[in-house]
Amino acid sequence: MGLEPLFQAWSYFRRRKFRECADVCSQLLERPPSEQELDSEYTVFQAAWSLKTRALTEMVYVDEIDMDQEGIAEMILDENAVAQVARPGTSLKLPGTGQGGGPSPAVRPVTQSGRPITGFVRPSTQGGRPSTMEQAIRTPRTALTARPITSASGGYIRPGTASMLTNPDGPFINLSRLNLTKYAQKPKLAKALFEYIFHHENDIKNALDLAALATEHAQFKDWWWKVQIGKCYYRLGLYREAEKQFKSALKQQDMVDTFLYLAKVYLRLDQPVTALNLFKQGLERFPGEVTLICGIARIYEEMNNISSAAEYYKDVLKQDNTHVEAIACIGSNHFYSDQPEIALRFYRRLLQMGVYNCQLFNNLGLCCFYAQQYDMTLSSFERALFLAEKEEETADVWYNLGHVAVGIGDLNLAYQCFKLTLVNNNDYAEAYNNLAVLEMRKGHTEQARALLQTASSLAPHMYEPHFNIAILSEKVGDLQRSYTAAQKSEEAFPGHVDTQQLLKQLKEHFAML
Repeated sequence: MGLEPLFQAWSYFRRRKFRECADVCSQLLERPPSEQELDSEYTVFQAAWSLKTRALTEMVYVDEIDMDQEGIAEMILDENAVAQVARPGTSLKLPGTGQGGGPSPAVRPVTQSGRPITGFVRPSTQGGRPSTMEQAIRTPRTALTARPITSASGGYIRPGTASMLTNPDGPFINLSRLNLTKYAQKPKLAKALFEYIFHHENDIKNALDLAALATEHAQFKDWWWKVQIGKCYYRLGLYREAEKQFKSALKQQDMVDTFLYLAKVYLRLDQPVTALNLFKQGLERFPGEVTLICGIARIYEEMNNISSAAEYYKDVLKQDNTHVEAIACIGSNHFYSDQPEIALRFYRRLLQMGVYNCQLFNNLGLCCFYAQQYDMTLSSFERALFLAEKEEETADVWYNLGHVAVGIGDLNLAYQCFKLTLVNNNDYAEAYNNLAVLEMRKGHTEQARALLQTASSLAPHMYEPHFNIAILSEKVGDLQRSYTAAQKSEEAFPGHVDTQQLLKQLKEHFAML
């Protein structure tokens, strides 16, 4: 005996079998009107229609809270005026305004935007802010560094083309023929329709029109519609209007999601201190809420205040001891603070939790090596190579193996490892720099210079290639080039003592001429 079709569709939906759910709903919708039993206010036809829109939406649903990729178009063509000389500790755009509290670039590598590399890749922190259009376009666009992606719309391509993917026969709902006013007066259908238009069709204008009509029908008393209008404004780049909607929603109903959306607006407006205060207000109303504590930790991390970030990540673990991002970031912080044994405990915890990927074994291999547990080092790197899915991941493993080879004194193996790094990723500036150092040891000055110039052009934010060029040029007597490179090195890392000493020597030499 078969199930009643609508109940079966609902069962599929509950079990997240959205394709089967949509198919059953389609069959119900194709029935002639006489077969559809009439209910007092909600017919089987309406129920099937609503359930199908929800199923199609869920197939392509992306959580807007974490979906925060700022692309080249948004960065370069941003009309929001931001103070060029921000006060220290109040801006995310200027990396120099961090409050410190973490390892220097000599110990912890930095991204193109000048922030320390974190222990966890997340969309919201990947968008760097290039200083020129040339720099924005020239650098590779990967989610593994703070390099810009082509456009924020890139993240929404999948929802935008979803109607073709999920409905081979054409779109389920023809938006151009919809009478939005009629649907806005039916709250039960309007919410499902809004999410379908927003997530599945990616039609922000129609979604905003529907939300505006629906909130008007609800006499501006429904906080949910205000949040949706705010999301539409945010997507359209109208941040101040979005801020007003989210604030209005919070006055009616305290919700964690609304706090997170409003914080996103403030971060896009480059107001991290306001976002921090907002998160702390949220914690007063929702004590111990993990997402709010994690939001504070992320902001401190982006502001280079690593010690405060680590404290908040520890608070996250007190509430949720399986939070992958917090464990990874604390482990990364311990590793760069010269405590590989403690970092190893955190990474082993991730392994126990079932995280099983190339990056984790890569980190385990490095921690084992620096903690002098040599028996596990090579087996971890072998596992990392086996699990690597992309060439960039393979390049990272070979680069770290090169460091291990340097550590045990096998320079030939190190040379081969760095070469293999470049085979897998031709834009690996650190590998070019280290190959140049090995070439200098062999006395191949010209090859070393060429490799260093490649490294400095690929990664102008790194101080090592500039400093090495300065040392090399000074040795061969090209003092002018040495001075220029040393100045670039000082600009990338003002606290580097060796650079300062070299500049002092060169200035004394120039003064004698």
